[in-house]
Amino acid sequence: MSDLSLGAFRLDHTNDLSQQEVSELQSLLAAATDNDGVRPLSEHVWLHLVRGGDDHAEHLLVRNGDQSIVGYAHLDRTDMVDGPSAEIVVHPEFRQRGIGHAVLRELVEVSHGTLRLWAHGENSAANGLAQSMGLKRHRVLWQMRRSLYSSIPDPVFPDGIRLESFAVGHDEQAMLDVNSRAFTDLPDQGTWTMDDLQRRRSEDWFDPGGLLMAWLDEPSHPSNGARELAGFHWTKIHGSTDLHDSVDDARSSKRRPDSGQHGHRAIGEVYVLAVAPPWRGSGLGRALTLAGLHHLRRRGLDQVMLYVDASNLPAIRLYEGLGFVRWDTDIMYRTPRS
Repeated sequence: MSDLSLGAFRLDHTNDLSQQEVSELQSLLAAATDNDGVRPLSEHVWLHLVRGGDDHAEHLLVRNGDQSIVGYAHLDRTDMVDGPSAEIVVHPEFRQRGIGHAVLRELVEVSHGTLRLWAHGENSAANGLAQSMGLKRHRVLWQMRRSLYSSIPDPVFPDGIRLESFAVGHDEQAMLDVNSRAFTDLPDQGTWTMDDLQRRRSEDWFDPGGLLMAWLDEPSHPSNGARELAGFHWTKIHGSTDLHDSVDDARSSKRRPDSGQHGHRAIGEVYVLAVAPPWRGSGLGRALTLAGLHHLRRRGLDQVMLYVDASNLPAIRLYEGLGFVRWDTDIMYRTPRS
């Protein structure tokens, strides 16, 4: 159903996307990523788009006169406390025509003035759009990077910890339990379900050997005999690891990973670093990070990245102490509260 007309363009709302629409959106994302150097949608949004499972999402599609999709917004209504969150992308060839402003106005209206909007990259188009519409900064996410050519200390694990690779079909529930306990303040991360984990396991980049699990040698409760997970480090590789075929020019060196067909030199990521609350301050997080860096370097990579909330000062100090520096910033904006 068409909800709003914008000259030669039409804005529609839908809760279901066809395979054709998903394919068109993939092309739209690739064009925006190539133009901007950053991907306009977060990973979890894109995974839900291509693999389903996002029952509470609403999709806003802007179509041109020939019915092609030239603009898109994803609206997530699951957070009943902070309100809906959204992400917007407009095809580079159709910018400066009022599409972004029209979509954002519609999002604010259907969210009853409580919208949160992600802008990926400090220089992204969504960043300027949010500021022009009077939205205020609410949350800041840093991207940090480190060379894998420089020295990496050997990890020193606390006594009683044994490091193993992830065992598919066996370790899932223990991992999800630690993930939930480690990220109670970050709902997007801490509320992962088995389906969320399975979607990521189905991606081409998934490698159980790069998911490092820190197990206790002896269970804390010997009566049940169950092994106990103290933490894990899930590493990730973006792009081809065939370094002879990869591209490393001035433009691609600033490009964010996972951009379309990975038009950049392969890069590793500290994807998820989770430490169970009883092990905080024990040195386990540092040891897991270092073990992951060694793993990525053994895979032939020369650079690693990570994302961290700018308010998470202990984590930032840990990463800076290991040689990471700030590279780029994602910003969540919010409509002003009355």
